[in-house]
Amino acid sequence: MKPQDLEQRLAQAIARTAPNDPEGVLSRCGTQSCEPQTSEMRKGSVIQMTNKKKSPMLRGLIAACLALALLGGGSLYQQVFAVGSVVSLDVNPSIELKVNNREKVLACIGLNAEAEQVLAEMKQGADLKGTKLEVAVNAIVGALLRNGYLDSISSAILISVEDADQNRAARLQQELTATVDGVLQAQAAGAAVLSQTLQKDSALEAQARQNNISTGKAALIQRVQALNSQLSFDALALLSVEELKELIEAGAPALPIGKGEALRMAMEYAGLTEQSSLYWEVDAELDEARPHYDVDFYTQSGEFDYDVDAYSGQVLRGQKNILEGSKPVESKPVEQIPTPPAAANEMIGEDAAFSIAQGDFLARYAELSGDSARNKRIYLDRDDGRTHYDVEFFLSAYEVDYEIDAYSGAILSWDTDYEGPGPEASAPASGDIGSEKAKAAALAHAGLSEAQVSGMRVEPDQDDGRLEYEVQFRAGGMEYEYTIDGASGAILEHEQDRDD
Repeated sequence: MKPQDLEQRLAQAIARTAPNDPEGVLSRCGTQSCEPQTSEMRKGSVIQMTNKKKSPMLRGLIAACLALALLGGGSLYQQVFAVGSVVSLDVNPSIELKVNNREKVLACIGLNAEAEQVLAEMKQGADLKGTKLEVAVNAIVGALLRNGYLDSISSAILISVEDADQNRAARLQQELTATVDGVLQAQAAGAAVLSQTLQKDSALEAQARQNNISTGKAALIQRVQALNSQLSFDALALLSVEELKELIEAGAPALPIGKGEALRMAMEYAGLTEQSSLYWEVDAELDEARPHYDVDFYTQSGEFDYDVDAYSGQVLRGQKNILEGSKPVESKPVEQIPTPPAAANEMIGEDAAFSIAQGDFLARYAELSGDSARNKRIYLDRDDGRTHYDVEFFLSAYEVDYEIDAYSGAILSWDTDYEGPGPEASAPASGDIGSEKAKAAALAHAGLSEAQVSGMRVEPDQDDGRLEYEVQFRAGGMEYEYTIDGASGAILEHEQDRDD
């Protein structure tokens, strides 16, 4: 409600309720000095309301009442519509919440492109307007988790509260820290929670806006510059809260190369392109004995780990040219981590996930192509910081289970259990292929040689009178498990997971 609307409604209310008979009211006071009457004198009396012309005294009385009402209304307006606190949440996305004195959200603003992507599911923050601050913070932290910003144990989120009332700022800081920490614990996320209170600083706010970050992150950058004044504010603004936190802990000896450049150096060393690596993660380790970035690639060939020096960009650890014939990434600076194919903006959907899973399974078991899938079950899940579809169905005598990346459609893992009579079991082979042939069948399916794997184990087993071989090995950061039919060499079950 606007101030003028509030004033009009107050005037109308007073006109309807104030008696328009000041002389009558005064005459009923009992005496000319307006001494109060006793309860006996007033008991059962009726005061008649007459519509006489307002006297100057009454107009003054109404004016005074209206002034008091407007003072109260102004206070109400301040509580409802005026900004009392500014709360910002920073990871690499910077999100700002403007809150009134009743702790209701007046506006939610994404300050950079990453923040806008996080807020997309909430209509760029419009859905949060009018909600309680705690509810809005819960929703934003949940979106940050879903977008993979708080998965790593080394990641960090910064909560900043700017308020002229420092007591209220301290209270909000404490409450919001507990709220965010509770959400992270409930989701088993190991991210650190940093928090601070601020006083309004116009110069700092202008500097923050120039770099598309919050005033809270700008204040954190000032702490870094207090340790090393040679470091540029603009360059530090490109770093994540995680990097700034660890830079402060390390004493800010120099400007690190940043996650984007560390990724580029590792990709070039590994002989990868953005298209050849399905997914990657980059974590800062600036407070280690030798500061570095930990870069992990997840490809069709497995997982590959690299350490890149945080200041020189030298690759300290990792396998060179992991894909034969691949071309190195162009040598050009990268300011931000590029969005990998596995983190596209839209999910592929349940139908597409099922089609990918069924198509892959039938490519492996062509003899079942004439059968129809039944008992389909598809649902979204999240594991190791990655959102995927769990696709389960039955085909002929097989129970099939796939994990399909929700954004890229990549097959993360699959396995199948042979459940009973079917095309393959109708004419079972006889004899025993032996452990060597079982091992060879598993390696051939994985596309690996024995020299490329470790921890090889082959064990015979019996299942309902049927000879099987359990084959297990590790390669490229992945763990493989196969169940091989001991008579025919057919793959009955297969599972491939990250080696933890």
